[in-house]
Amino acid sequence: MWISTIAKEVILPLDKELFVQNIKKYCVAKGVKPTIACRESGAGINLINKMESRGSIPSVEKVQLLAQYLGTTTSELLGEDDPGLDGPAQPYLVMRYNSLSPESQDKLMTFLEYLVAEESKKNVSDSDTRKGE
Repeated sequence: MWISTIAKEVILPLDKELFVQNIKKYCVAKGVKPTIACRESGAGINLINKMESRGSIPSVEKVQLLAQYLGTTTSELLGEDDPGLDGPAQPYLVMRYNSLSPESQDKLMTFLEYLVAEESKKNVSDSDTRKGE
């Protein structure tokens, strides 16, 4: 019992500032305040405050709960993965897609396929124009 409790409390090298920034970034993307996200995820309403003011380190379980709630991975939330995207993080888009009804998912997929086809036509047209120069 003692060992499993310890294992849940240890996260090795953690950039607390980056972690808090990432929590705030994913909260903005989800449209929720960080304290609300921490409370609703089960990570604890005072998670960020404890990290910033007391230097505490969250448990692995709390990081996992928060990442799941925010629709991202623990690695991205901790700053270990940099998706390098200019737009919203892919897990956020997947989370938003999964929150849609099946009918809305079908509509979105139809629209997405339309956009991809239009983009392909545009790229073919652009390459034909360049060949003629």
